[in-house]
Amino acid sequence: MPIYEYFCPQCNLKFELLRPLSQPSQNALCPYCHNDAERVFSSFASFSKGVEEVSAPIGGSSPCSTCSATSCTACRGFC
Repeated sequence: MPIYEYFCPQCNLKFELLRPLSQPSQNALCPYCHNDAERVFSSFASFSKGVEEVSAPIGGSSPCSTCSATSCTACRGFC
């Protein structure tokens, strides 16, 4: 079963659920407040083992939006 990501607009919680392939667009209940949550676009990352190589998330999502570092050097070039 694939993992789908959902977002609850009531409590701003983003969570994941395992769902059958037959139910990808079906809304889910938020595990925190139990209100309807909507499925959101999922991104994934690809990493390599090279010491000098830098990998970045694939799928159009920027890691900088959730980064708490004070400098991009802390992210090794991800930001």
